[in-house]
Amino acid sequence: MGHHTTTRTGSRIRTSDPARSMRAAGLLVASAAFAVSAATRAHADTGHVVLAAATLDQVIGNIRTWLIGLLAALATTFLTIGGVKYLIAGGDPGEVEKAKNALRSAAIGYGLAILAPALVGILQHIVGGS
Repeated sequence: MGHHTTTRTGSRIRTSDPARSMRAAGLLVASAAFAVSAATRAHADTGHVVLAAATLDQVIGNIRTWLIGLLAALATTFLTIGGVKYLIAGGDPGEVEKAKNALRSAAIGYGLAILAPALVGILQHIVGGS
């Protein structure tokens, strides 16, 4: 079994479990590897290079693609941070609450990524795109 260390900081008692820390580090590494592989696949070379958009529809389509990618990347980052914080919280209520806030932020980010096409569609309608 792992070696536990207990320390007292102010009024809090914190227990350190090396096995838990290793699991958290493994989760972080796996999440980073997934994010890199997903980004690599998402930006694969299509064989042609478009340097400028020819129409307003292309510009809006590009905005939609970038917005969804950015929101999904940020949400994944918050999900990873929240998960790791939750794993290493050690039962500390303040740390658990911080982890829950990060997980809530991730959920909001994923929700916005899902709604991004509709929001960009509204923008397209406002500026007169087809």
